[in-house]
Amino acid sequence: MAQEHDTVRPLHMWLNYFALQTACNLRSNQLNLLSVPLTRLKTRALDIDRWNLECEFNNMDHRTDLNGVERLVVRRGQPFSISLFLRSEGFQPGLSSLDCIAETGPQPSEQYGTRASFGLSANIDASCWSAAVTSPPGEMAALSVCAAPDAPIGRYTLTLGPSCRIEFILLFNPWCTGDAVYMDNQQSLDEYVLSQDGIIYRGSYKHPIPTPWNFGQFESGILDVCLRILDMNPKCLKNPGKDCSGRRNPIYVSRVLSAMVNCNDDKGVLLGKWTDGYEGGVSPLFWRGSVEILRNWDTQSCQPVRYGQCWVFAAVACSISRALGIPCRVVTNFMSAHDNNSDLVIERYINEKGDPIEPKEGEPRDSVWNYHCWVESWMTRPDITSDFTGWQASDPTPQEKSEGAYCCGPIPVRAIKEGELTFKYDAPFVFAEVNADVVTIKKKPDGSTSRVTSTTVVGQTISTKSVGSDAREDITHLYKYPEGSDEERKTFQNANHQNKLLQKQQNQGLDLAIKVTSDMRKGCDFDVFAVVTNNTPSEKKCRLAFVSHAVSYYGFVGDECGLKYLPNVELSPGAERRVPLRLNYSKYGGLLTEDNLIRLAALLMDKSSNETKQAVRNIVLDNPEIKVRILGEPKENRKLAAEITVRNPLPEPLENCCFSIEGANLTAGNVISERLGFSVGPGEDAKVKIYFTPTRSGLRKLVVDFDSNKLCHIKGFKNIIVGK
Repeated sequence: MAQEHDTVRPLHMWLNYFALQTACNLRSNQLNLLSVPLTRLKTRALDIDRWNLECEFNNMDHRTDLNGVERLVVRRGQPFSISLFLRSEGFQPGLSSLDCIAETGPQPSEQYGTRASFGLSANIDASCWSAAVTSPPGEMAALSVCAAPDAPIGRYTLTLGPSCRIEFILLFNPWCTGDAVYMDNQQSLDEYVLSQDGIIYRGSYKHPIPTPWNFGQFESGILDVCLRILDMNPKCLKNPGKDCSGRRNPIYVSRVLSAMVNCNDDKGVLLGKWTDGYEGGVSPLFWRGSVEILRNWDTQSCQPVRYGQCWVFAAVACSISRALGIPCRVVTNFMSAHDNNSDLVIERYINEKGDPIEPKEGEPRDSVWNYHCWVESWMTRPDITSDFTGWQASDPTPQEKSEGAYCCGPIPVRAIKEGELTFKYDAPFVFAEVNADVVTIKKKPDGSTSRVTSTTVVGQTISTKSVGSDAREDITHLYKYPEGSDEERKTFQNANHQNKLLQKQQNQGLDLAIKVTSDMRKGCDFDVFAVVTNNTPSEKKCRLAFVSHAVSYYGFVGDECGLKYLPNVELSPGAERRVPLRLNYSKYGGLLTEDNLIRLAALLMDKSSNETKQAVRNIVLDNPEIKVRILGEPKENRKLAAEITVRNPLPEPLENCCFSIEGANLTAGNVISERLGFSVGPGEDAKVKIYFTPTRSGLRKLVVDFDSNKLCHIKGFKNIIVGK
């Protein structure tokens, strides 16, 4: 059009001119709209015909593509894109409007933060719910939407204008600086959020045994199960609006999970069992991963899965936390105290032979577990102070009630180290698990008692899997200062616990210790030793009882499997005597629990002073190694075979031998089993080939289980690099 006709251009052409100039980001002083005031320009709502959620692009961008790309799964505080196909005049910058409403939960409310209303902005504001069009004017608009970094997680409905309703799932975002679970380390994020497998430590503090675990948080349907767990918690059933609002806070969510992983007072996932048999379910050692447990709970109408023990509870909690976007890891505390009466002292009673005396029914029972597992989750603690941001300990194993429910935590790990026992939640209980004093009391037949000097120290070799490798990381220093250090004494002063303030006595008088050999395998006969040393200048006459019992990891002492009693032990000044105790498989084999643990206890009495000392040590017997060989080149969607071999170390045949495998993105979320139809004699190999098909490239872990009538649930694993 000729320049001289500009003054008579129709108004709608001026509007188009204004929109074009705005889209080109020209400065306002370059616009020559003559006398048309900006305030007179009216906006028009976008008329949406259809839309595309761009799930594949968004899910990959938000690191949720392992959940699948069939639906939209995004993280808060990070924009995602929706393609809008428009009717009529299309999108015009500055002139088009769009009313957006995001809602979650059954009773969306702006008061509870479960409903947010917002419109189009020039740019995305990542600090709140916002939306902006990022494409040029036209009939297709690329809409960018961002959820607030503190929005409640869960299922959402997003309404765009009068006719467009989309659904998506919103998760925590540890990659977002504004999110309470933000973690500034990509390797740690790969391990604690994205890794679908890991290692949990069992055994003893002198011999931690790695147990592989398939967390499987991205397997098909698992995210839906995790959201259902949140919906079934009693707080949600009582007040769903308030509960959904609480899901903005990882402190609240992790506490709910701590309660819901066990079923003691809700419709939780797992039923724990530590005594007798496992009728109506399976041994906790049966499980190789969380996927089967979570699916069973879901398909069985939220009936508890039978059975779990501490490492199973912790592993399932870790799977759910990672699925929801909370960085999480499983931690094992060896020699873990269970302080029943909150006095930070564990009292253990023994008889004159050194055998433990079980409390009568109804009496409180303090105990020391050979190991205990819980989880740590990474988050800020604005309810305390910024100094306690980082790892928070939560324990889903039902032990004691907290605020009326069987849950524990989260409590900052640093608060435990510093003895800050007034912080939320359950600090005294966790503090006692790693720091309680152990007092051993000998009870005589006449009812009189005397205190026994004991060397038991709780909170040993606290362990978790290392980032990026299968090595063990010792994190004891995160929970406690070194024994006897000035910092440790200050910590106990701060915790108002004076017992540990006493100076540790130097080795004076008689010394008693238990020594073992390095090769203690199930099926073998071997010796253990009680070592008595006389550090005095005079001759000593003593009485020694050295006894062994099968024991469970949670401290239940079974039948005796070896005893040596020496009524007269004479030691000259400075002398040492090693007293052997032979442990024969013929005696201990039928008494062992699935934990393969034997409790050794030596009790020494000085006849001249009646002073009594005790040394206690739990040993774990090694199972045979599972050997795994992969046959074929690992590629996506190409069938492979795993050749698995176990040698029978026992002097008797193995019956009912069964191999099972599973692995994230290796077995399609299923367990694949192969049972032998014959017995395996002493020294013979049990061998199978099991076929599976990887579905994703990358480093994957194949978890293997071998079970039989005599060797129960031996675990192994094989790392597999799957190519494209």
